Amino acid sequence: MKRRELIKSLALLPMAGNVFGKTFASKAPLTGTNSLASLNSSTAPGEPAFIMDGHIHVMSRQLLEGLDIGQRYSDGMVDLPRIKEGKINAMFFSVYTPEPYNPGHFEVKNTFRVVELALEQIQKNNAVIELAHNASEIEEITKRGKMAAFLDLEGGFDLEGDLHLLRALYRLGLRSMQLTAHNETNSFIDACSGERLWNGINDKGLKIIAEMNRLGMVINVAHASSQAIIQAANASKHPVAYTHGGFRGIVDIKRNISDEAAKAVAAKGGVIALQLGNYFNSPKYYKWETSKPNPLKLIEPSEKNFSTIEEADREVAKDLPFVSHEVIPNEYRMSTDQLARVIDYGIRLVGEDHVGFGSDFDGGLSLPKEMKDASDYPELYKALKRQGYSQSRINKVMGLNWLRLIRSVTEGK
Repeated sequence: MKRRELIKSLALLPMAGNVFGKTFASKAPLTGTNSLASLNSSTAPGEPAFIMDGHIHVMSRQLLEGLDIGQRYSDGMVDLPRIKEGKINAMFFSVYTPEPYNPGHFEVKNTFRVVELALEQIQKNNAVIELAHNASEIEEITKRGKMAAFLDLEGGFDLEGDLHLLRALYRLGLRSMQLTAHNETNSFIDACSGERLWNGINDKGLKIIAEMNRLGMVINVAHASSQAIIQAANASKHPVAYTHGGFRGIVDIKRNISDEAAKAVAAKGGVIALQLGNYFNSPKYYKWETSKPNPLKLIEPSEKNFSTIEEADREVAKDLPFVSHEVIPNEYRMSTDQLARVIDYGIRLVGEDHVGFGSDFDGGLSLPKEMKDASDYPELYKALKRQGYSQSRINKVMGLNWLRLIRSVTEGK
């Protein structure tokens, strides 16, 4: 199914209680170890010391439409000029292998070509962005006034989970990887909306987690089933990352993380990152969307067995750019203040050291009222300030929590 349609179709379960009927500021104690000074010498008073996003889509358009991410586009949400205007210092530079590549087993070829293209585009735009393999490199790149790209894979690297391919991707610079085949179950882990084949993770999945621990790769549990997230967090020696999504305590859909799974991620030192979409975070929008008289008819391209990768390319390209084209009445579109209250829900649930943002720009979402693309990122920390948070807490949520997790995984600190 098309990516923007898939967001609407993930388990239309009953809506959680509306937490937006009242406004509250978290009174959790300001604890944690994130006390780094500003990594960006151009930071103005009151701005976050460091901004890192856990999930920004790249390379799909560059691969299939021949674009250069260094150019400003007339549509979509992401390019380097707009990321820079949004004052984002570092990002999970997330390359994507969607479901149409899976039935014909083209996922391996697509994964390697989007990783290679990401490296080419980073090198081509080296004046403004550089590849980072660990937290120290992220800091060093940022201090030189450039953006840091931390390479992350969304979608399966190989449906069979071959460790040789995993090691090859690591050699190419991949340092973060989603375990599931996007929303589909593969041969070693159950996905949020896929078939439940393994009751979470099987022995092969545990070997992949162990190998990622050995290599120093961030284990990305976004899109996994709740049971699989808990098992991955428990099995990993290092913190794991839920790079983008929402909380089921706000909107009760399978794609969002359960309270139990969020606590398991946090207990291991991990980070749960909030995606910016209305569907994941606004009960009012969710109720309106799911009560429409004409239910959405979905197409399942993952069920089509394309005979060539070019056919799969054409199927994926139909939906580019991956943004929501839905016209949302203003009364149903959430504000960044509502999004800040979802962050507050997360802080009350797991603590301020374990919450961040993973925007999912160009991932099919519809943004809050105050935002149109990556250039509007400052609206997020403005909303956190209005929530009454201290500068220390804002710094953690806006990026330092990500830096701590990456340092722990990649440098063992």
